[in-house]
Amino acid sequence: MTTHLVTGAGSGIGFVLAERLLERGDDLVLLARSTERAHQLREDLPGATVLVADLASPESVESLDLPDELDSVVHAAGVVELGPVADLSTSAWAEQLTVNLVAPAALTRVALPALRRARGTVVFVNSGAGLTAHPGWSAYAASKHGLRALADSLRGEESGAGVRVSTVYPGRTATPMQEKVHRQEGKDYDAGAWIRPETVADAILHVLDLPLDATISDLTVRPNS
Repeated sequence: MTTHLVTGAGSGIGFVLAERLLERGDDLVLLARSTERAHQLREDLPGATVLVADLASPESVESLDLPDELDSVVHAAGVVELGPVADLSTSAWAEQLTVNLVAPAALTRVALPALRRARGTVVFVNSGAGLTAHPGWSAYAASKHGLRALADSLRGEESGAGVRVSTVYPGRTATPMQEKVHRQEGKDYDAGAWIRPETVADAILHVLDLPLDATISDLTVRPNS
């Protein structure tokens, strides 16, 4: 039986991935930011174990009671707040860097003993913004560029322990976050114009299921339009 830890399973890519893993009979551990949110996740994804830790407070992951072995940790949680550098508040910078970068680093550190025992895989769900920064995206892109650096460093550090590290860079995907981005950009939102979250989840599953003789270090998924 394989066991996975997934963040960001409340919606979007993380939710679809969690559904797929449960459907095929894998054990699943999810994180919820509050007790109330944990109850909702247990209802939405029956069969999953839900632990409470708020990624906006990375120190909360320190006390998590994780399984002895983890076949994967998938970091799919994230927040976004667009705006030019001239206008973006310190709190907006701090929140995005904390949730999108510091929290994944802290959670990975806590999970590493279990990952090493299972020779597991860490997947960072990044973004096209982790490759190219556009106007108005400074804080979010900075957090995602940092996430790429975290993955690259971790890959070199843990290869001897058998832990694989992959970064997936989805382009614009039809999720609630994308809907929020369109509102902030002042644009109309058409979910049909973007990648389906199921497509990105399938790409992540491919990374997780790759035979142990190889690693997909970086995988970019772009809209076909």
